[in-house]
Amino acid sequence: MKSKNDPVTIYNARLIGSFFLLAFLAYGIGRSLFDSTNDIEKHLGALLIIANSIMVLFIGILLRKTLKPYNSAVANIYLFTRIFEAFALSSIVLTIFLKVNLSIDLGYILAMLVLGLGSVPMCLTLYKHKILPAWLAIWGAVGYAVFAFGFLLELFGMDWSMYFLGLGGLWEVVFAIWLIIRGN
Repeated sequence: MKSKNDPVTIYNARLIGSFFLLAFLAYGIGRSLFDSTNDIEKHLGALLIIANSIMVLFIGILLRKTLKPYNSAVANIYLFTRIFEAFALSSIVLTIFLKVNLSIDLGYILAMLVLGLGSVPMCLTLYKHKILPAWLAIWGAVGYAVFAFGFLLELFGMDWSMYFLGLGGLWEVVFAIWLIIRGN
């Protein structure tokens, strides 16, 4: 992300962007299939949810490499955020193998709350060091803060998170496309 002439950096930016988009699809489709009463669909859904978690881990690892030269604490926080998100979202798979009724929503709510909170410093670092255009970095910081607030409300029993998803979710799509197109 530092230099347009660095092919590894450009490749990583495009890879990160691709993972952002593919993770959306994997979790969205996987969660729909997982809720099915058909065992084959349920297992396919579980595999897609695990695939999402793997991509989320790689997003954290790759962005940590980008952030570390600028702020190692933020780089590590962001990696922890993505590790937590991956494990919390994939905990849904345990319901198949352990034959227990875990609260799927709690894992999702905690994953999204931690994602929102841990992504704000990442966006501010991208802004401060001019790694992203100012408008995109600020949008990300505000979007993730609003996103986290929605899931905090959800954690306390107020089913309002869906009203706070748009700004952060749309930012992830725009950021992904920006990374793929710009490649830096």
